[in-house]
Parts: sequence; structure tokens; C-alpha cells
Amino acid sequence: MLRRQPQPRLYGRRILLRPLAAHDFAAWREVRVRNEDWLVPWEPLKSPSLPDPTRERPAFEARCSARDRERASDHAYPFGIFVDHQLAGEINLNNVTRGALQGATVGYWIDQARAGHAYTSEAVVVVAAYAFDQLQLHRLEICIVPRNTNSRRVVDKLGLRCEGVAERYLEINGTWEDHVRYAITAEEWTARGEELRTAWITG
Repeated sequence: MLRRQPQPRLYGRRILLRPLAAHDFAAWREVRVRNEDWLVPWEPLKSPSLPDPTRERPAFEARCSARDRERASDHAYPFGIFVDHQLAGEINLNNVTRGALQGATVGYWIDQARAGHAYTSEAVVVVAAYAFDQLQLHRLEICIVPRNTNSRRVVDKLGLRCEGVAERYLEINGTWEDHVRYAITAEEWTARGEELRTAWITG
């Protein structure tokens, strides 16, 4: 049986990261519906046969429960991004792999109304600090469709290392898309972590 883990609350200079819960449904629905055209081109297709957590409360609650189980089993660490106490997006540590890799992938989205203020870059630094300092991971990877310039600006602001292009890497919105792969390792975090914390967390 999985033990219930305390839900982490992580802070940047301007943001709070915490797992989403059932009581967040109304805020989630409002943000996701309003941003549908902004987000759909960069996300996997949803199955029409499955309940939609964007519009159906039971499906959203099931999503939250599934995310809690992922966190308890050390498979993923999902967070809502909150700005001024309002839900502004999500950032997730996905595909956590232990053993020889000790790595995870980072995915994120932000409300279009909040874009351009570097909240997502701040969230990446907060999650990186948690991943390296608390979870003891060795490597984080962020993979971005090359033409998604908004998402690429997030990592460019942080100076993350580009490792090249993975061809037809993920199926996004019905098409197998190339992805630019960015990464940061524990060694790089040791060298740059204090600089990034000062710039984005402690300020």
C-alpha cells in the first residue's frame, strides 16, 4: 500500500507551486477553457471516448487522485502554478526514473494572460531546486517543438543546455513532432544553482 505523502508547497519570488486538488476545479476549468486555442496545438490529442477533466468535475477529481498516486509512488511530481493566489498554469516533473538514470522530464503550460512575465521560467527553477536538492535526481530534460518559440524562451532565459533535435519524438495534436531537447544535470545545478536561486527564488 502506498503511504500518503505530505503535499509539497514550493515558493519562488512571485509564485507558489502546489498540487492541484478537487477544490481547484472551477479555476482549472476557467483557465483551460479560456486558453484552449492557445494550448491545444502543443498538447497530445485527447481521446473523445474518455471523460474530459476540463469540463467534468468527476474527471478532474480522478485526475487529481491519479496525480497523487504518481507522487506517492515517486513516478511524477505535478504542480499548479499560482500567481497572486490565482491558478496560472501547471508544471510537472514527469517520467521519474530511478536506477542508473535518476532523471525526469519537465513539462509546463501557462495562461496566455500571464505569458511574457517569466512566471514559467521561475517555476522551472523552483522545480529544479526541488528535483536536485530534495528528490536527489541527476538529470532534468525539457523537450519542445521547435516552432513553439514561447516555450523555448522559457529555457533560453535560464541558459539551459541544448542537446539537439530528436526527430518525430512525440505525437502532438495528432502529428509526430520533432523536439528540441534541453537538459540540466546535478553537476550543472551545483555550478549554477546559487545563481539561479538568487535570480528567480530568493532575489
